[in-house]
Amino acid sequence: MNHSINRRNWIKTSLMAVGTMAAAPAFALPKNKALAAYQPNSILNEHIPLFNYDEARLVAKLNSNENPYGPSPKVIKAISDSITLGNRYGHGQAKVLIEMIAEKEGVSTDHIMLSPGSSDILEKTAFVQFMNGGNVVSADPSYMSLMNTAQRLGATWKPVLLTGDYQHDLDGMAKAVDSETNLVYICNPNNPTGSITDAAKLKAFCSSVSQKTPVFVDEAYLEFMQDPEANTMVGLVAEGKDVMIARTFSKAHGMAGLRIGYLVALPERIESITSKVRSTMGLCVTSLNGAIASMKEPSFISSCRNMNTECREYTKGEIASLGYDIIPSETSFMIFPLRMEGQPFMKGMYDNGVGVKVFNIEDKPWCRVSMGTKEEMEIFVDTFKKVTA
Repeated sequence: MNHSINRRNWIKTSLMAVGTMAAAPAFALPKNKALAAYQPNSILNEHIPLFNYDEARLVAKLNSNENPYGPSPKVIKAISDSITLGNRYGHGQAKVLIEMIAEKEGVSTDHIMLSPGSSDILEKTAFVQFMNGGNVVSADPSYMSLMNTAQRLGATWKPVLLTGDYQHDLDGMAKAVDSETNLVYICNPNNPTGSITDAAKLKAFCSSVSQKTPVFVDEAYLEFMQDPEANTMVGLVAEGKDVMIARTFSKAHGMAGLRIGYLVALPERIESITSKVRSTMGLCVTSLNGAIASMKEPSFISSCRNMNTECREYTKGEIASLGYDIIPSETSFMIFPLRMEGQPFMKGMYDNGVGVKVFNIEDKPWCRVSMGTKEEMEIFVDTFKKVTA
């Protein structure tokens, strides 16, 4: 595959970032008001629409990596039945869910923390780890929630560019760790690239680096892989490694709007957060009962995975047939470089009722499209051809 990211420029960008990291502010005003989440050290920026649109009128909402098939009917029933319990706290349900998760992940319950989604876990972890500064090492590009919060608290971000095949540069990340590193963050599968880092290499990295500083592995999209158990790092926690694993019910479980996720980590890491915030107080009884029901329905996850794979392969084939290079993905989205400017492309898609994300990677526009139903992906393909013609 002919990668559209110029590796030489990527390396040059990384070296320049390292040289200017200490002097650069955590957040700077973007030169281009169309770009959001601006990071002076990153090769990734997100386009924000410079036009009005009504998201409720989209015929294909493919901009937020949501599962179009969920929640499952059993989850919906569990939530509906829970409404009469709305006058009660969900502490009992939280205990049940923690026990179920602990059994699934092969750890004791003191290794589990619940939270309203995994992004909440990222931000809470950032608050605990970077209250007194330090630095965080992560890939670039990657999901920026934890790094953004850390920088707001006064920490320094040390970005390490992905390799030429879009895996985490584990050797580069290990070398970036120093005495001031309070956390290493890895998103695997990675967002927004959708790429996977080799499991055996990542396990060796986590085992080694976690002896120096905690390693946080964000596995939000793991369940879309055909063999998630072979690619998870959660087993390292049971081995006593200082590794933190975040999972969510927002993606494969189809519960993005219900806000529930969990952290698997050593008890002392869990306690470092729960001693400062009460994790289960942010959860409602409906979401808890919905998550419990979803845990009992692995066949629904398998069904979503299979339909997601079918739609992804269809979309990949259609876009590739037009001559576009697509980063191989095992997630619920894919990303590829565009041949037109980001704003007019995005406006054209939204004007036709199709919501997508547009990023600049090394100052060139890329489209990230979430997987919807087969019908929605057919609409996306037809609209894409029309807009880019």
